[in-house]
Amino acid sequence: MKTTSTRLFVATALLTSISFTANAQLNNILRNVMQNSGQEITNAITPKGKKNTYTYEGHTYTMRGTLNMKSYHANATGEVTFTHVPSNYEEFKNVYENFLGQTPHGTAAMMTMAMEIYGRNREEGLQCIQLICYPSNVNSVVSILKEKMPLPEAGADSYHQRYLPAAVLKGATPQNGYTPTHPYTINMKASANKHQDMQLYDGRVMYIYVMGKGWDTEQRTVEIVQTSTDSYCKVFNCPSLYTQCKNIRGTWPGLK
Repeated sequence: MKTTSTRLFVATALLTSISFTANAQLNNILRNVMQNSGQEITNAITPKGKKNTYTYEGHTYTMRGTLNMKSYHANATGEVTFTHVPSNYEEFKNVYENFLGQTPHGTAAMMTMAMEIYGRNREEGLQCIQLICYPSNVNSVVSILKEKMPLPEAGADSYHQRYLPAAVLKGATPQNGYTPTHPYTINMKASANKHQDMQLYDGRVMYIYVMGKGWDTEQRTVEIVQTSTDSYCKVFNCPSLYTQCKNIRGTWPGLK
């Protein structure tokens, strides 16, 4: 009888010890989570987000990301992939209003498309720029693009960079003649600068880094704005996109 009681006592003590150890380990885990809650919350939004696709007359546009106008997340990202640059203003407007203009990263990517269209056709390119840019940004963009993408009869000059829109496309580098991988991809991430509310209007400005190998600093800041009266996002400011990039080596093949 004493032997049985002794064994029962030892077993009970052992189970208590195991339970205590498990609880201690669990408490340590919970404590670490609480101490690093800010980092844990930030890391939770790093997935690229749901992929959405839109097709217009055989041209396919894909968008995914976690960048949003409502709240700032340091690790948020965005990605836009497209098989072709819009053929004209009609396609550009359709894609903007029905798909890419609904997100900040989609709108930022369309600024590059608008620049490329401007290089092909100034009249249609101007319409695209006016459509997606905040009014105060239009003249700034156009005045520089006129110089960097002159008419063919202007002659060659190292300042002229017709290939500038390709400098932010994945795979494009000065060394390979700014030849991007296809389908074309534009990668983006949250800027170090947090969102700012506009003082004069009921709206908010978001800062996005557009990644590209055309510059030593491989991130180009684009400011996206959305006011309470706008159904879509617009480009508030984007001088980094048309700043002189590294001169090309070889011949630029152009974009589809």
